[in-house]
Parts: sequence; structure tokens; C-alpha cells
Amino acid sequence: MIAAAQLRSGRSLSLVSQPQQQLFMAILALLFAASATLTMFWWGSMSSMGVMPMPGGWSMSMMWMRMPGRTWLSAGASFVEMWLVMMVAMMLPSLLPMLLGFRQAVSGAAMRVNHLTAIMGAGYFLVWTLLGIVLFPLGVMLASIEMHHVALARAIPATTGAIIVIAGALQFTPWKAHRLAGCREATGCHRLQAYSGGALRHGLDLGLQCAYCCVGLTVILVVGGVMNLRLMIIVAGAITAERLAPNGERVARAIGVIAIVAGVLLTARAIAIS
Repeated sequence: MIAAAQLRSGRSLSLVSQPQQQLFMAILALLFAASATLTMFWWGSMSSMGVMPMPGGWSMSMMWMRMPGRTWLSAGASFVEMWLVMMVAMMLPSLLPMLLGFRQAVSGAAMRVNHLTAIMGAGYFLVWTLLGIVLFPLGVMLASIEMHHVALARAIPATTGAIIVIAGALQFTPWKAHRLAGCREATGCHRLQAYSGGALRHGLDLGLQCAYCCVGLTVILVVGGVMNLRLMIIVAGAITAERLAPNGERVARAIGVIAIVAGVLLTARAIAIS
């Protein structure tokens, strides 16, 4: 198993050569920069497409619409591609300790450590890719319902606030504390072996565990606007802080307080407008 406590106590990754570590960190930095740049590009593209004003004083993103000349398959593929790039930019900082711990655990296979790390990372982000595949048709279906039912559309702002309150309250639950502790320890549920199947399985395990831990913050991102750049940065910062800060559970609760207050204000504003 990966012993993340060894990393926090200052033990070095001596079994992996320094040049290898430097190259690995440089590749991660380039990957983060590329994903962040592409996310900004897509945000600019979506912003230029405009939004659809909806009853209730809110606007629907055009990402849930099929543009003329495009099939639903191509629209879905574009969304999943955008979602994956965005997830890489958002999740890579908090994934870094897990990647370093994994490299420490498989460093006995020094000639394959980079290969195995890449497979582990692919497994991790495959989970987020599958989430995007599920999310797109749900978003399209909900958008279609909202466009055909005015009463439902008018209720969306207040409903969004209520959902954010619930997501914030989730930050205080034992379930969240348990999932967060698992992510912070960065340990797998089985003994790692230095082969491709084991690396993939470990990446999938970590991806599922991370997705469970982030469910509340992910919901806030989705209902608040997937391509809302400011919200994206806030959620990414919150995920990273609760994973890497010295007292993660306390940070998670502080994030919950902020989410609950924001949700209450959004709900109150929506009710006042209506």
C-alpha cells in the first residue's frame, strides 16, 4: 500500500532517481498548464456563443444545446472532451501527493515507474470521463424539460440555491469525513504490484474514492454552471485545500459553511425576485 504518511514525515523518494523526479514534475507542470489553457479557451468559446434567457431571471448555457449542423453524438463528444480537460486542470493539484506516493510504492520497478504512473493517472481520469459521459445526456434532458415547462424554469434559481445548501451540509457529515480521510491518506484498498493491471486498478479505485469525496463540490459546479470560470476556480481551490491543508476536515467544514451561506442567499434572492 501507498504510505502517504511517509511523504508527510519528510521521507524522500530515494528509490526514484532525481532526474526522473524532475522530469516527472516538469511533465505534470506542462500538463496542468495545457489543460488550464484549453479550459480558458473553451470558456471563451462558450462565452462568445451567448446564453439563452430563461423565465425566472437566469440564463441557460448553450453547451446543453445542439448547434446547427452537428449531431448529438458530436455535441456529446465535445462536452466530454471539454469536461475531461477541465477535470485535469481542477484535480491535478490534489492528485499530486497520490501520484508521488504511487511512484514510491512501485519504485522497485524503476525502469517502468513512469509507464505505471501514466496508467494509474489514466485510470483515475477515466472515472471522471465516465462521469462526464453520464452528465451530458442528463443535462440535455433537464434543459429540454426546462424549455418546455415555464413553471419549472422559474423555480430553477431557488432550486439551485437549495441544492447548494444541501451540498454544503454534506461537508459536515461523517460520510464526507471518512471519504476525505481516505483521499488524504492516498492509500489503496489492496497491495500494489508493479504491473499495468495493478496500476490501472489502483487509479480506478482512487478515481472512484475521489469522485465520492467530491460529490458535493461537483454538484455545486454543475448546478452553478459548468463553464462558470469563477466558480470553477473556487471549486478547484476548495477541493485542493481540503485535500492538502494540515487540517482537512476543518477546512471541509469551513467550505460547507460558505456553501450554505451562498445557497441561502441565492434562494432568498430568487424568492424575492419571483
